[in-house]
Amino acid sequence: MDHLSELENRSIYTIREAYHQYPKMGLLWSIGKDSTVLLHLCLKAFLGKLPFPVLHIDTSYKFKQMYEQREALAKEWGFKVIVAKNEKALAEGMNPEKEGRLACCTALKTNALQTAIQQQGFQAILLGIRRDEHGIRAKERVFSPRNFNFQWDYQNQPMEIWEQYKPMGENDHHYRVHPILSWTEMDIWQYTQREKLPIVDLYFAKDGKRFRSIGCERCCQPVDSAAVTLPEILEELRTTKTSERAGRAQDKESAYMMQKLRSLGYM
Repeated sequence: MDHLSELENRSIYTIREAYHQYPKMGLLWSIGKDSTVLLHLCLKAFLGKLPFPVLHIDTSYKFKQMYEQREALAKEWGFKVIVAKNEKALAEGMNPEKEGRLACCTALKTNALQTAIQQQGFQAILLGIRRDEHGIRAKERVFSPRNFNFQWDYQNQPMEIWEQYKPMGENDHHYRVHPILSWTEMDIWQYTQREKLPIVDLYFAKDGKRFRSIGCERCCQPVDSAAVTLPEILEELRTTKTSERAGRAQDKESAYMMQKLRSLGYM
């Protein structure tokens, strides 16, 4: 079996195992490359029909291309998206320039996600994060418990051995499940190429710049690149020394900030 097929099989196993243990589950979709791969894997896992809802946390500051992709793909692939927002914070004009990125991300992402989990009664949510994205995410487990305050105890993570996962404990509120945690950025793009998955055009270079990681427009900057096709992206990744999230403002500020955000319940 080739490398990508092995990764695919492991991820599908994890997705099915999670649904077996936690049938009241949701899939968090950011519309970026990683969560779109995860969405595709979920559809494969359940023969093209998702048995759980897709959740999108909308800060209202995402790139317009992301919103266009959200509507187009939901229609093409035949699934319904639950859009969650922190309407109160948006009405108050929350933005990173005024309140700072920690407060903005907490209000528009973390708090919106927490409210959505409570409203939907999710026992678990699937997320498309990878260990190689950021040093803080490298501490994660595939099945990662959150307490009743939605906090992540990164100093007390359960062991995962022989593909046996710890069931939900009495002090756990819900689980974050990460089926593509062991994938790399290269794996994601090679799988996207193999499966012919749709790609937001922000990932392709324009005027010598492209985005390697996308999210809120105010917090993302493009990096130098001449890659205008998927094969060129793959070739660029083989030689680049620029980190994947170099254009993400949260990551530039400090590793502590990212750990703080994740400990509070951020993706």
